[in-house]
Amino acid sequence: MTEEARDVGGALYESNEADLRLLARGKARDIYELSADELLIVTSDRISAFDVVLPTPIPGKGIVLNQVSNFWFGKTGDLIANHVVDPDPFAGVSGKEHLRGRSVVVRRTRPLAIEAIVRGYITGSGWAEYKRAGTVCGITLPDDLSESQQLEEPLFTPSTKAEQGAHDENIDFASAAGIVGRELAERVRDISLALYRFAADYARERGIIIADTKFEFGRLDDGELILIDEALTPDSSRFWPLDGYEAGRSQPSFDKQYVRDYLTGLGWDKKPPAPELPDEVARKTAEKYREAQRRLTGQEVT
Repeated sequence: MTEEARDVGGALYESNEADLRLLARGKARDIYELSADELLIVTSDRISAFDVVLPTPIPGKGIVLNQVSNFWFGKTGDLIANHVVDPDPFAGVSGKEHLRGRSVVVRRTRPLAIEAIVRGYITGSGWAEYKRAGTVCGITLPDDLSESQQLEEPLFTPSTKAEQGAHDENIDFASAAGIVGRELAERVRDISLALYRFAADYARERGIIIADTKFEFGRLDDGELILIDEALTPDSSRFWPLDGYEAGRSQPSFDKQYVRDYLTGLGWDKKPPAPELPDEVARKTAEKYREAQRRLTGQEVT
């Protein structure tokens, strides 16, 4: 274990870079100030469920998230600019081995106060609302849908951005427009749907269904909207194997749903503190993340 990092069983639970100013420690990412214009984001191996960070890390998860995000940032640059300045700033840097592959230098932005969620299939909280009210985030849907069914058109369903430990709340488009302004909300909606359609088509050719995903956006000083945070990762998306997909039931996944299902089975009340994960659950979760990376990018963490 390095002096700068908290290493838990070979996993990086949190970084502690004494030579940099720590600005924030999120659910998975540690953010440091490099300059007035640039930040360093370190993606740890922490995992959260139901908006609570678990005490058990997933070895290698942060590297998978960082590399999958960088892959999609590269693929979607023609649709919208993103925050990446240097995708691997510690490659070959002695003494910073714990940061290699999981760090990125990014442009500093003013993050929007909403999260942009796109749903291509009805599942999760959307399915729960649909069963109760026939709607998803206030959008009325046909009355004959089945669990995990593909929607006729993807839905843009924004949410609030809660502080760590609090729960994000689904909101309708009018509420999102009230937070960021209608013109900007329309821009976020349109680019989110375009990003989802591009990624869903790409992933499907590689055996993965992207059931839904979350994007975050920020604005530069000149007002330009750019894609930030992470993109189309197993943390921010539901990835289902195309092989064996069948509407009318829940689906196996290449994401953190496996962890959610385990915690739900324990009867945990979804409030801190979260329970520890058994070694077997942590290992299988790491395997799912690596498989998603392998299928999508053709590469994997070794």
